[in-house]
Formats: sequence, structure tokens, C-alpha cells
Amino acid sequence: MGPSFDAAFSEEFASLHRYLARRVGASAADELAAETFAVAFRRWDRLDPERSVRPWLYGIAANLMRHHWRKERRMLRAYARTGVDPVYTEDEPAEDTRELAAALAELRRDEREILLLHAWAELTDTEIAAALGIPAGTVKSRLSRTREKLRNRLGPVGQEAV
Repeated sequence: MGPSFDAAFSEEFASLHRYLARRVGASAADELAAETFAVAFRRWDRLDPERSVRPWLYGIAANLMRHHWRKERRMLRAYARTGVDPVYTEDEPAEDTRELAAALAELRRDEREILLLHAWAELTDTEIAAALGIPAGTVKSRLSRTREKLRNRLGPVGQEAV
């Protein structure tokens, strides 16, 4: 038997909220995270106990996010223009983040969704596949193509030192 709703809420709310806040800002993240768990609560009895709760919750959030993707794109474009991330700030701003924001804004919604679930939510390919209801092979190939597209667009910007 899987975790209780209360346990899932306690374990997953903060990370889901952080992920959503990076995507759409704190105010919209409050709404989306609450709605995600409201939907999960209503459907809790339909959750397969063998299925992992985390990707299921991110899948619900992804469905809700589809309504907010235009706002996310506008935020990324504003970030690209100004260099000021309206959602996330660090003591030292990352170099060339404006170019990265512009490149993210240019991605198709499905490409951005997979990339950010991987990078910001730290979901595995299998968890992303479960969250989005697509085959793991599709996740792997889209993630690979998206990374290649970003490498071609950005060159050395944002590349990790090995």
C-alpha cells in the first residue's frame, strides 16, 4: 500500500511548490500547488498503490500548467530582456542567464516541460514519462534533442565544466 495523502502532502508539497514557483512565480505557484493537491485528494482512491506518488503529482501539475504556459513564456522573455529573474534570485546572478531564458522561451511547450521537469524538479526519465503519460523513450529522445538544440543555440553558455 502506498503512502497516505497526508504523508504525500508532507513529503512532496515543498518541492512541487518550488518547481512551480520557478515556472510561473510564487503567486501562481501557490494556486497551482494547492489545486494539484486538491485534484490529488479528489482522485486519491483511484491512485494505483503500486504507482509512485511523485510523478503522479507532477503529472497533475503539468496538466494544470498547460493553462499557464503563456505566462511562463512571457516571464522568460522578460527575463531575457532585463536580465532579472522575476522568480528566482541568487546572491551572484549566473553568467549569461539572459541568453538561457531567451532560449527556454523559444522552446516548444512539450520540450520545455520535459527539460524543466528534469532540471528543476529533478525527476528521472521514468518519472517524467509517468507524469506526462508518454513513453520513457519519448522522454529520452525529446530531452536529448532539446539539450542539443540548446547547445547549438547557446554554445558554451550554461555548459557544465567537466
